[in-house]
Amino acid sequence: MILFSRALTKLTNKPYRQRRYMRADNKWKDYVLLDATDGERLESWGGVILVRPDPQVVWKFPKKSPMWNKAHRVYHRSSQGGGRWEYIKKFPQSWNIDYDNLKLRVSPTGFKHTGVFPEQATNWDEYGRMIKAENRPLNILNLFAYTGGATVACAKAGASVCHVDAAKGMVAWGKENARLSGLGEAPIRWIVDDCAKFVEREIRRGKTYDAIIMDPPSYGRGPGGEVWKLEDNLYPFLELCSRVLSDKPLFVVLNSYTTGLAPSVLGYILQLLVGRKFGGTVTWDELGLPCTESGMALPCGATGRWFSE
Repeated sequence: MILFSRALTKLTNKPYRQRRYMRADNKWKDYVLLDATDGERLESWGGVILVRPDPQVVWKFPKKSPMWNKAHRVYHRSSQGGGRWEYIKKFPQSWNIDYDNLKLRVSPTGFKHTGVFPEQATNWDEYGRMIKAENRPLNILNLFAYTGGATVACAKAGASVCHVDAAKGMVAWGKENARLSGLGEAPIRWIVDDCAKFVEREIRRGKTYDAIIMDPPSYGRGPGGEVWKLEDNLYPFLELCSRVLSDKPLFVVLNSYTTGLAPSVLGYILQLLVGRKFGGTVTWDELGLPCTESGMALPCGATGRWFSE
């Protein structure tokens, strides 16, 4: 850790502080990770029980929770890729769950997703704390914004938000989450676009943002067929995004669900591209979810964060 700190300080010519650990949110009431074993996780989403595959669950021990036999849906992977949901019990196609003062729509979709990544709630809390403490108008850019959990969290705290995603359906879902959370008239720009092309236009317009949140996929295609591959595109993309930061930025957060990308890599990138210019604090860690049955925390991706202080 000391050698790493000295190396980055020497490389960037900026002293900085950093820390790393796993953050596992335990404030959820409508979401519970009941159990996780043998490649699967057992979850309660507002009382609806789902079983989904998870590549991080490599351990195997007996399924002790009785809720394994009470699942409403189970997702089965296919050997050809993708998979399908098995419907066991009837329940609505979509329903709402609450987190603190946010209300979010849940709906099981293709490739095992539900529209909410519950481990991100610890980040939502942090965004809210920082925005409220700053006590000034803030403009937040949320890229690869999916269904807008971070968008509504920032807007609820009083910030203006620009929500960008290449998928029209995800942007519409985000709008619905904002409406459900009482933010139908909040200052949120809803943009369906390739994120890199959007940022390039914002640079030409001279538009700046006080904070950037990004949750890029491992692989994807934009509406015009643009190919995104995280290992190839992440560094130049963040370099591009650093050019839309204001003169007094508050934070930049980079999330990754690519198992081959270590959390420390996110820290390096943020320090080189943001910390070098603005100083501040860089942190990186795993995000996780506490498991009721085992008491362990299930790893759910990595996050790197740069703060102004």
